[in-house]
Amino acid sequence: MRNWLVSVLLVFAGLTHAAPAAQKPAPVIDMHMHAHHIPLDLPAGAPPPCLPRPCTPKGAATATPEESLRKTLEAMDRHNIVLGFLSGTDLGITQDWAKAAPGRFIASSFIDTPGKLTPQMLRQEYAAGRLAGMGEIGTQLMGVAPNDPALAPYFALAEEFDVPVLIHTEGIGPPVPGFRSAAGRPHLLEEVLARHRNLRVFVENSGYPFLDEMIAMMYQYPQLYGDLSTITWVIPRSAFHQYVEALVRAGLGNRLMFGSDQMRWPEKIDEAIEAIEEADYLTAEQKRDIFYNNAARFLRLEGRRR
Repeated sequence: MRNWLVSVLLVFAGLTHAAPAAQKPAPVIDMHMHAHHIPLDLPAGAPPPCLPRPCTPKGAATATPEESLRKTLEAMDRHNIVLGFLSGTDLGITQDWAKAAPGRFIASSFIDTPGKLTPQMLRQEYAAGRLAGMGEIGTQLMGVAPNDPALAPYFALAEEFDVPVLIHTEGIGPPVPGFRSAAGRPHLLEEVLARHRNLRVFVENSGYPFLDEMIAMMYQYPQLYGDLSTITWVIPRSAFHQYVEALVRAGLGNRLMFGSDQMRWPEKIDEAIEAIEEADYLTAEQKRDIFYNNAARFLRLEGRRR
């Protein structure tokens, strides 16, 4: 953990000696990235998902982890994304990316099946400083809800090591046999948050489309944040804006964080950025909060407001 934090702070310190601000966008933190990962067996060139089906997606899946990393870093440089919360089904690839781009990623653990990557294994990674986050916890893809007892040791471990947790808790997901929309209701997180008051959790796509439940949970549990990731490009843009505007009108704009969920389609980073930038119901300050400040606070990057 300390080694990772030192690397991140050095990167941020270097920003003050970079080219003039006018030559590049303001810094962005991407809280939802994957290292050449998608929970489907797709060939190179396959289009990304889109909803509602039938629909016409745009994009082509990368062929190799090296291509995914190269194109992801190109997009990060293009948009001045200074830090990404990164996970993938292959922990080795995730850590390879973190080594290839020091200080650019928070290496985390994708958990799709409880017990496959055990709490004991994760404990070793946290103690050695090779991981600094937990999740995406994607057990909903297997029909396993966040309040399932099998996940209890993972949440306890995350609280013990004070690492941020990303969880797939929402009503949409990939077309895999085990996925259940009902297992993604935000209310199913309540016992977890009530039991672990110091646990920092952020929910993929801010619980879309369970708006009322997400608002209630964020009101009740201030440690709960939401990302705006896949819904920036997987659903109609009008539906995205309707959902985000409702969260902002509910007073929760200071706990929403940008993400891209680029998986094997790094070009989706561009679309995700565009979706936030075009939101005419957000002030310039609110956009800065979503792109950077809220994540900096959540990650405890003290004094790094931009």
